[in-house]
Amino acid sequence: MNPHATLSRRAARRFWGWGQADAQLSAGELATIRAMAQQFEVPFTEPAPPQLEEFTLNAPRVAAPAALAEMFSATALDRLNHASGKSYADLARMWLRASVAVPDWVAYPDDEQAVIDILDWAQSARVAVVPYGGGSSVCGGVQASVDAGYAGVVSLDMERLNRVLEVDPTSRAACIQAGALGPELQSQLKPHGLSLRHFPQSFEFSTLGGWIVTRAGGHYATQATHIDDFVESTRMVTPAGVLQTRRLPGSGAGPAPDRLVLGSEGILGVLTQAWVRVQAPMRFRASASVQFDEYFAGVRCVRALAQSGLNPANCRLLDPLETLFSGVGDGSCAMLVLGFESDDHPLQAWMERALELVRDHGGRFDAQAVTRSMAAQNGDAHRSGAAGAWREAFLRMPYWRDPAVGLGLIMDTFESAVTWDRFEAFYRGVKADVATAIARATGQEALLSCRMTHLYPDGPAPYFTIAARGSQRGSVADALAAWHDIKHAANAAVIDHGGTITHHHAVGRDHRSGYEREVPALYRQMLASAKRVADPHAIMNPGVLIDPLPDPLTP
Repeated sequence: MNPHATLSRRAARRFWGWGQADAQLSAGELATIRAMAQQFEVPFTEPAPPQLEEFTLNAPRVAAPAALAEMFSATALDRLNHASGKSYADLARMWLRASVAVPDWVAYPDDEQAVIDILDWAQSARVAVVPYGGGSSVCGGVQASVDAGYAGVVSLDMERLNRVLEVDPTSRAACIQAGALGPELQSQLKPHGLSLRHFPQSFEFSTLGGWIVTRAGGHYATQATHIDDFVESTRMVTPAGVLQTRRLPGSGAGPAPDRLVLGSEGILGVLTQAWVRVQAPMRFRASASVQFDEYFAGVRCVRALAQSGLNPANCRLLDPLETLFSGVGDGSCAMLVLGFESDDHPLQAWMERALELVRDHGGRFDAQAVTRSMAAQNGDAHRSGAAGAWREAFLRMPYWRDPAVGLGLIMDTFESAVTWDRFEAFYRGVKADVATAIARATGQEALLSCRMTHLYPDGPAPYFTIAARGSQRGSVADALAAWHDIKHAANAAVIDHGGTITHHHAVGRDHRSGYEREVPALYRQMLASAKRVADPHAIMNPGVLIDPLPDPLTP
């Protein structure tokens, strides 16, 4: 074991921000940050990002097990990279160069047996284990901060379990190890002529296992919206043993075991592999960008689309301010990004019917651009125009958020889901409550916008974006303190107005206050009992989802 070299085999990532360590912002992205700073009257000087040498880390509190030591790392880069995820608060703490809770060790198991051995050791040594996929959590789901009752904490990085193990082309399914990043699994499926087609915003830096245990939302705006819809079976290593579910297209045999794994957020064990349903790559595409002068006319339109049975792949409504955030409008009207795709058939009939509904609700669109998008079929025309500009801004936003954090600006999001009958009151009420909280915490008004990311026949998933100055002084410390107040208010607002605490970002630590109000206390007790069976000494990801029942070995 080389104490000075990372054991990670992947390209170096920013421990203080999003993405690869060598990523650069474009001139346009820097201009966006400069304009935002001017909007909030914050002097713009591109902030210098944190450096490794600015952090002093304590030595590991517990010795690595001798038999597994070659898989354990205690380098500063590994420990800082695994200290937390990529939420606003996670990044702000890094930019503050503050005392950051880091894992004592980062473990890189080579195979499932190594995962079993690490958990066996951790139980005997009273060491907390935080399963780690790509580290893209934005809700405090992979923080290395645990209470003093543990001898230490290990971040268990699954990057070496990243292979497609088997493909069943007859059933169109594949067995994939949980540590495979989105691009890794896609490249391995491509020679088989298949694709998982689950593309969250974090696709490049998140893993199959992370998607499953957080119930991640993906590419589809309707129908197969969550990774849940693709899971055929799972295999999870727990401190008590291995849970392997059967491959079945469906079953009525009692409560489904996979449903306990989905959304478990690492509190029961470590997902090592899963069989997932895969598809042929798309051959036909059609897209349109639609404008609405009145936002709630757009809302009524997307409700009609969601209930039409047309099942568009993309159907994202941006309120006027969100178009400004995304660089696809001037804030004067709402915009709908609408798209269909298929591996089997042309989409003209689907798009034509969808555009009839658009016209019925007063939407405007470029008919010639729609025709070009369908004629291109498997080309890149669907990535042109306003729809393409929105897609590019959507993927790049995490990169230019990083220096905004360093300027003391608050850039954050929160999302929910609510039934259609409640949506208008939900939208107005949440915006009003959160705007009041921002003004109270920062002393000024903020930009607060909304887009719909996923749609169901009975309701949408609204996704809110916040931009604010943290304080009069523009300090990161003040901004972080204000963020805590704003986050607490946002959690309360989405619950108070009838929504869920999260549609696809998971619970982690940041959403627990809302989760405990949303989910019945009896169910949380049932989940705690399941955890007691799978994780009797409560070493798995403590602090997330629930408080475990007392450890039977604790006096």
